[in-house]
Amino acid sequence: MFVRTLDDVIAAGRLKELQAGDTRSARYLTAADGMGFSFHVNRCRASRAHRLWYKHHWEANYIISGKVRVTDLTRDESWLVAAGDLYQVGPNDRHHFEVLEDDEHVSVFCPALHGDETHDADGSYCASGPVPETDRRMFVRRVGEMRESGKEMVVANGGARTVRALTAGDGMGFSFSDVGFSAGAAVDLWYKHHWEANYVISGTGRVEDLGTGEVWPLAPGSLYNVGPKDRHRVTAETDLHLVSVFCPPLRGDEQHDADGALEPGGPVPPGPPGY
Repeated sequence: MFVRTLDDVIAAGRLKELQAGDTRSARYLTAADGMGFSFHVNRCRASRAHRLWYKHHWEANYIISGKVRVTDLTRDESWLVAAGDLYQVGPNDRHHFEVLEDDEHVSVFCPALHGDETHDADGSYCASGPVPETDRRMFVRRVGEMRESGKEMVVANGGARTVRALTAGDGMGFSFSDVGFSAGAAVDLWYKHHWEANYVISGTGRVEDLGTGEVWPLAPGSLYNVGPKDRHRVTAETDLHLVSVFCPPLRGDEQHDADGALEPGGPVPPGPPGY
């Protein structure tokens, strides 16, 4: 189990300037972490549209704040996305990314980036591993609409609420959930069959490694990461809003068992060196 903050990312030299300085990318997780995906938090200035084409990856983007227009250049279809929306692109999706209002968003790549990549002339990153096979094309999911349509679940034996916005059926190599804990909740969890990354959007709390007794504070901008060995407790001091990425991906209807675990979903990534 480990926790990273923006200060940790900066100290490790993993804060990158992209798109001629229009984008600052904090690369919290990279291929070296062995979790099956990389995890970045990007801040983008309102700017001209950038032409992108992730030939060698699937990427999911969750908007935290701001407003973005994304355009599928092969179908000439556009979407406006804002806080709580996800857009997904893959090897077939030449697209434009235009920031209409200064934006912050989470970006998850599979296969994982090494962390030092820059875009080539096509707006692509170099290959970094096998690409999940799916015939799905670029698409958008809106968490608020999913919640309103009854797709929010109560999980963690009653301790949390989640919208599982991306699941194994999407074929991206990871799943993505929007998660909420109410103030005062304390939940024991143990993901025996998965790696999970959890990024704090808002609220405060703490996470405790129940094996070692070590405790870390949780606040906006912190990412805690747990794997098969990590029995842990999450305590919400205030209402706590997270986004959660699982590998292998969740099917979408799983419930936590008495240990706080979820059913196996496939091969488990090795995790960080020495784990």
